[in-house]
Amino acid sequence: MRLSREVLRLAVPSILANITVPLVGMVDVAIAGHLSAGYSSSALIGGISIGTMLFDLLYWNFGFLRTGTGGLTAQAFGRGGQGVGSILTRAMRIALLSGLGLIAIQLLVVWLAFLLVPCSAEVRELATRYFYIRVWAAPATLSLFALKGWFIGMQDSVRPMAADLIVNGVNIAASALLALGLPGVFDGIGFPGIAIGTVIAQWTGLGYCMIALRRRYRGVFGRDEQPAVESRGFFALNRDLFLRSLGMMAVYIGFTVLSARFGDRVLAVSTILMKLLMLFSYFTDGFAYAAEALTGRFIGERSPDGLRCAIRCSFLWSGAVALGFLLLYGLGGGWLFSLMTSSAEVVTAGRAYIPWLLLMPVVGCAAFVWDGVFIGATASAPLRNSTLLCAVGFFAVWLVGRYSFPSPGMALHILMAAYFAHLLIRGVYLTLRQGVVYGALRGR
Repeated sequence: MRLSREVLRLAVPSILANITVPLVGMVDVAIAGHLSAGYSSSALIGGISIGTMLFDLLYWNFGFLRTGTGGLTAQAFGRGGQGVGSILTRAMRIALLSGLGLIAIQLLVVWLAFLLVPCSAEVRELATRYFYIRVWAAPATLSLFALKGWFIGMQDSVRPMAADLIVNGVNIAASALLALGLPGVFDGIGFPGIAIGTVIAQWTGLGYCMIALRRRYRGVFGRDEQPAVESRGFFALNRDLFLRSLGMMAVYIGFTVLSARFGDRVLAVSTILMKLLMLFSYFTDGFAYAAEALTGRFIGERSPDGLRCAIRCSFLWSGAVALGFLLLYGLGGGWLFSLMTSSAEVVTAGRAYIPWLLLMPVVGCAAFVWDGVFIGATASAPLRNSTLLCAVGFFAVWLVGRYSFPSPGMALHILMAAYFAHLLIRGVYLTLRQGVVYGALRGR
């Protein structure tokens, strides 16, 4: 019972914050879908989708800043806290330098991206405008990755919750105000306002985190700090997590790129479906974060009983969330879809794919919770292997499906099948490899 309360203490703030993450994406899509700026609704939604995908393409490569920092910090916390300051200092240095590097190569990124991404001229124009504005938030975004991972490793889910609520709240308010305006006061600047709102929000969130760090954790950096892990181990961990990010990126970017091949309407439908699918992941990720923090802590404490209980409690609570989402998707899938766009054409086309939503709670639960457990154990090699394997599975299902059912009308159904195949592979592989987590207790 005590550990169950500890799981909830860590998970609930993350869930509350995560609720706003898909909400931001949904609001951005909804704002774009309701703009009247000389573009079709499908093109505006597609512009947001492709523009967001370009940042996913970049930022997923730096996912190790959150996952690696969180796992290492949790284990150092379990050992008494020695070295936690050096972990954050090293991660922040990498984040800031990487963010500045992305700004420097922004023209090259866009040029390369559109060599690979087929889309209409309207969607390309909108996505490019969105990218060139939002890229100025890169140093803040990557720094937030490192800070939120560090807070979670310190068993502190309140600070990352507050940061996410601030970032996402400011994002929604600023994007809506700048894009749509305020009746009688300000007419709005249209589509670019969505990207400017995101930039403002990211820097605001970084400012909050730095203030919170100074007020609550100032003493951590005044210790006689020694690195928690040697540089070789640190970079080996991050190398594996970087490769894991490439595998995830291949799936999620592949989903958008492949759907874009079938026109703006299919792209718009697939974008909305993905936003709705991610609703579940943002809820269950709260328990994945709790599993990450507690797994690292109990490994640091060398407590096998605590580790087993933490994993069991995380799965039980995540399963309860899955049941709730089965009801939500089953009863309200059509209503959720219609909230995302005023285009009757897109809503009508999308209704045929709503049953796919029901698979997300069933298939996604194990994949997400095991991710948190393995990250907390810093068992990076199985994470790397599972993600690369599931990327192969995703594209294999797509190729076999397109060969077997070549009709364009089947394309998005096949794409959804490929997406769920990748989640299933992740969950099964990590379940079979869970012995590695327990081996970490003995330093293996």
